[in-house]
Amino acid sequence: MEKKIARQYGLWDSPITPASLARGMRLGDVAWSADGSTLVWLESRSGRGVLVAASTDGEAPQDLTSDLSVRARVGYGGGDFGVGRDDVYFVEASSGRIYRQPLSYGEAKPITPAFGSAASPTPSPCGRWLLFVHTYERKDHIAIVDTKGKLWPQKLVEGEDFYMQPVWHPGGHRIAWIAWNHPQMPWDGTWLRMGKLAFGGGIPMLGEVETVAGDENTSIFQPAFSPDGRYLAYVSDETGWWQVYLYDLETGERRQVTDVPAEHATPAWIQGMRTIAFSHDGSSLYYIRNRDATLSLWRYDIAAGEERQVQLPGYEEMSQPAVSPKDGTVALLASGPRTPSRLILHDGENIRVVRRALVETVSPEEYPSPEPIVWKGEDAGEVHGLFYRPVNSRFEGRGKPPLIVSVHGGPTSQRVKWFDPTAAFFTSRGYAFLQVNYRGSTGYGRAYRDALKGNWGIYDVQDSVSGARHLAQEGLVDPARMVIMGGSAGGFTVLKALEDYPGFFKAGICMYGVSNQFTLAAETHKFEERYLDTLLGPLPGASQLYHDRSPIFFADKIQDPVAVFQGEEDRVVPKNQSDTIVESLRRRGVPHEYHVYPGEGHGWRKGETIEQFFTSVVKFLKQYVIFS
Repeated sequence: MEKKIARQYGLWDSPITPASLARGMRLGDVAWSADGSTLVWLESRSGRGVLVAASTDGEAPQDLTSDLSVRARVGYGGGDFGVGRDDVYFVEASSGRIYRQPLSYGEAKPITPAFGSAASPTPSPCGRWLLFVHTYERKDHIAIVDTKGKLWPQKLVEGEDFYMQPVWHPGGHRIAWIAWNHPQMPWDGTWLRMGKLAFGGGIPMLGEVETVAGDENTSIFQPAFSPDGRYLAYVSDETGWWQVYLYDLETGERRQVTDVPAEHATPAWIQGMRTIAFSHDGSSLYYIRNRDATLSLWRYDIAAGEERQVQLPGYEEMSQPAVSPKDGTVALLASGPRTPSRLILHDGENIRVVRRALVETVSPEEYPSPEPIVWKGEDAGEVHGLFYRPVNSRFEGRGKPPLIVSVHGGPTSQRVKWFDPTAAFFTSRGYAFLQVNYRGSTGYGRAYRDALKGNWGIYDVQDSVSGARHLAQEGLVDPARMVIMGGSAGGFTVLKALEDYPGFFKAGICMYGVSNQFTLAAETHKFEERYLDTLLGPLPGASQLYHDRSPIFFADKIQDPVAVFQGEEDRVVPKNQSDTIVESLRRRGVPHEYHVYPGEGHGWRKGETIEQFFTSVVKFLKQYVIFS
C-alpha cells in the first residue's frame, strides 16, 4: 500500500474537480409505459431536460426529445412528464405547453395552448384523456384535455389555491388529488380528495367529490390507486410521523400500514414526487422509509399484513419508485454515500444499473461516508446532523481539519445519506463537512419539523453554531478555521450567523440567500408567498419580527469575509436580496466577493456555472481560511 503524503488540510489535490462536477447530470424522474414494454426517464444535462427511453427487450436507450427542453414550471417545478402506452406527454420548458411524443418515432406535437404553465400530465387508463395541473394568472386548477389535442382543455377541479399529484383510478371513472390553501404549505395541511367523473359526448366532467383524508393541520402525500381498483393508498402525518395508509374503496375501511418512528413521505416541494407504489398485481405495496437520515425500500403484503425490507446493498437514498405493469420490476433513482446517483432496476432478486448520473472514474474510497450525529443545542434541545471526515487516498493531514458547516435550504428540508458531490468535493481536499439538520428539518417527526415555526433565524442559526462547537470540543475540527455555507434559506442562516456570532466562523459562503423578509414576502412566487406566515407570523402583526429576522438591517455586524453567489433570473429569492447585502459589505470595506450568474435561477443548472462556482469557492477558502 502506497504511503500517504502529509500535507496541510485544505490543500490536498483531489480527483473530484470542478470540471468533473460540471460534466455530471441530474436524473429527475422515471416511469413505465402502460404495457411495461418501455422505461422512460428524465435527464438534466447542463440545464436542459431530455427524455430518454429504453425498451425492455435490451435495445440501446434513445433520446426522445432533442430540440425541446423538458421542464415543468408550476411552483418549483417537477411533474415534468407522464407515459401512456405508446406516447409520452411532457411539458416544454419555455412555453409551459404539454406535448405528445410517440415512444417509437415521430415528432412531438403540442396538445395544450401556450398560456400559463402545466405540470404532472397524467394519461387515463384508456389513453384518451390527460389530467394535468395548470396555473395561469395566479389561479391553479386541475385540467383535462384529450390526448390528441383536438379539443380545448377544460378546468376539472378548481376553487383551492394549490393542486398536486392527480391520479386515475384504473377503471377510469374516478380520480384523486391533493389540494391545499394559503397559508398552509403542503407539509402543514392538505386534503386528499377523490371525485367521480361524468361522461357525455365531450370532455368528462367532475361529479361527486369526497374528502378521504387530511385537514389544515394534517399533511397528506401522494395518492395511489391499486391496479385492481380496490384500494387508495396515501401517506399521512396525523400520528406525528408520515405513515402509509390503505383506504378500501369497497368497504370504506382505512388501514394504517406502517407504525414506526420514521417518515414515509417527504416535503412536497415540487410536483410529481413519489414514495409509494403498488406491485403490478396489486398484492403488495412498496414504500420508502426514512429513518435516521437513511432511506430504505420496503414491501408490504396486503393480505398477510406483513412488511419486509427490500435489500439494495450500497444504496441508502432512493426516490421515485415505479413498478412495471408487465412483470413487477421496480425502477428507482438511488444513490449511496459512496455510490453516485443511478437509475436502477430491481426484479426481486437482482439489481441492474440502467443509467449513471456521473462518469464513475473516481474510486469509491475517495468518497466520504457520513456519520449521523446528535448534539445538544444552546437550550439543551436535541439536534441532528451528518458529519463527514476528510477522505483522500493520497494524503493525510497535520493537526485538525478546517470545518465547513453546510446549512440546507427550505428551511423545511433534510440532508440524508445520499451521494453528495459537494461534500465529496470538500472532504477530498481536506475539509471536514457537517450537514446540519437543525430543528425545523424533516425526517424526525412532525414535532421536530414544527419547532422552527416562529423560530426561523433562531434554531437554524443556533443549531449550526452549536454543531460546529460540538465538533470542536470533541477535537474533530480546528475551531479557528470554521466556515458556514448555505443557499436560499440556508443562505439566510449564513448571514444571520455571521451577524449574531461575529468572529465565530472564519468566513461565510452565501448562495442566493434571503436578506430582507419584507421584500421576500412581497416578491417571491405564489407557492411560498405565505410561507413566512408560519415561519415568522402574518403581516402586519409580525412586522417587528420580520425586521429582527432580516439580515439587511443588521449587516453592520458582519465582519467576517463573505462570498455571495446569485442567479440573475432567480424568482424565488430575487437578485436584489443579494445586491443589498453586498452593497453594505462594500460600503463598510468587509472582505467579500460577489458572483452573479446570467441565465441561472434558484440554483445552478449550467455546467459552466457549476465549474465557475466550485473554482471560486476553493480560491476564496484558500485566501480567507487556509492561508490567513
